[in-house]
Amino acid sequence: MTFKATPTPGAKLLSPKDHTLIMIDFQSQMAFATHSIDAVSLRNNAALVAHAAAGFGVSTILTTVAEKSFSGPMFTEITEAFPGQAMLDRTSMNTWEDAAVIARVNEIGKSRIVLAGLWTSVCIVGPALSALDQGAEVYVITDACGDVSAEAHERAIDRMVQAGARPMTALQYMLELQRDWARAETYDLTTGIAKRFGGAYGLGIIYAKTMFGASEGH
Repeated sequence: MTFKATPTPGAKLLSPKDHTLIMIDFQSQMAFATHSIDAVSLRNNAALVAHAAAGFGVSTILTTVAEKSFSGPMFTEITEAFPGQAMLDRTSMNTWEDAAVIARVNEIGKSRIVLAGLWTSVCIVGPALSALDQGAEVYVITDACGDVSAEAHERAIDRMVQAGARPMTALQYMLELQRDWARAETYDLTTGIAKRFGGAYGLGIIYAKTMFGASEGH
């Protein structure tokens, strides 16, 4: 049989309309004890994911745990991307055991689930393994997750990958949604988010556009 390549994307790549993003417990009390990633990087990565998802129209669920009684509000960098969207507050550490969250997952009806949140070993492992067990495809944005130690975070990622979850990073997530610089309708959105939250990559875009009007689409 002769192999013949075609200029088409692989089926395992994400697109804006084929998955549900669940952002879990990005709250002050959870962040205070997070040591696998520094707080600035965590907030930037979470913001990049949120603004990319909102800009590309990704179905997104925002959920908190004990928001008013213990853990505090979700990061404003995330909520500002989804003005007016209700937080689904839980008592369960495993988001997948919360009836309101699962009702929303079923209402959206997409079998690809992308997860990001705190802490990796508890509040991400729980829904990841549960969703996989029920037949979902699961992706985890590893640098938009954090845990009480690097060991806890890394072992949690190992455990999820061994079970079939697919790891990716925040910037990778956004660029996978864009995937072609010739897509003019989201070009400014993507580069704008990168300039605001993309760290050194964003600085590079600012420099190139300011100094010599560079554009990735040409």
